[in-house]
Amino acid sequence: MNWGIFEGLLSGVNKYSTAFGRIWLSLVFIFRVLVYLVTAERVWSDDHKDFDCDTRQPGCSNVCFDEFFPVSHVRLWALQLILVTCPSLLVVMHVAYREAREKKHQEVAGKNGGRLYPDPGKKRGGLWWTYICSLVFKAGVDAAFLHVFHSFYPRYTLPRVVRCHVAPCPNTVDCFISKPAEKNIFTLFMVIAAVVCIALNLVELAYLVSKRCRECLLARKAQAMGLGHRRNWATSSSKQDDLRLGELIFLDSDAPPPLLPDHPRDHVKKTIL
Repeated sequence: MNWGIFEGLLSGVNKYSTAFGRIWLSLVFIFRVLVYLVTAERVWSDDHKDFDCDTRQPGCSNVCFDEFFPVSHVRLWALQLILVTCPSLLVVMHVAYREAREKKHQEVAGKNGGRLYPDPGKKRGGLWWTYICSLVFKAGVDAAFLHVFHSFYPRYTLPRVVRCHVAPCPNTVDCFISKPAEKNIFTLFMVIAAVVCIALNLVELAYLVSKRCRECLLARKAQAMGLGHRRNWATSSSKQDDLRLGELIFLDSDAPPPLLPDHPRDHVKKTIL
């Protein structure tokens, strides 16, 4: 495995994530991926070999193992980790696409042609939606795999002995699982890590949505205040024009101008008549 490329991908994901996203990334790659690579594969390596049944009937052990373990924990975790980490890489690819478009635009339009994206890595527009969809997808994948694990292995634990009565077993036989206590510990550890990751994804999702709603409300408030200032300015300028028209009528008169009524334009019409 090329760890240089892997490190580059991780640094890119970490760069364009929020604080919650960085915590999620550390939790996934330290407490899930490394635990999976270092310990889980070794614990489950002798899963089938040490599954013993108290019978010598050919094929009985294989059938019973397939009955109680339709999918191995290790393979389920591998598929889960692949699906969980892919959306984060899509965010990095979206940023790279933006940077490539910006570079091409600068080459065609020049420095005075403006910019397509003021900050290609800032979560605005399509990149914001990509990030939101990645959070929803990651939380959904973890939740779906937790449901699958619970349906295959109730309460996420393995019994010490299972009873099997599937053909070609001659009768009900007892089968013994290898290292059930150790496997239960690692299974619960991975389940708890997945639950924490789901909680972090939901917290980050709520944070980003609330932040965007707050920004929209502030923008609307600022727009409404701007319209109010414009209306006040237009009203005050109209009143000043009416006062100027009233003063012009009495420039050649010896009598002082009377008090202006509420509607100066009506007073101007009456004076002219």
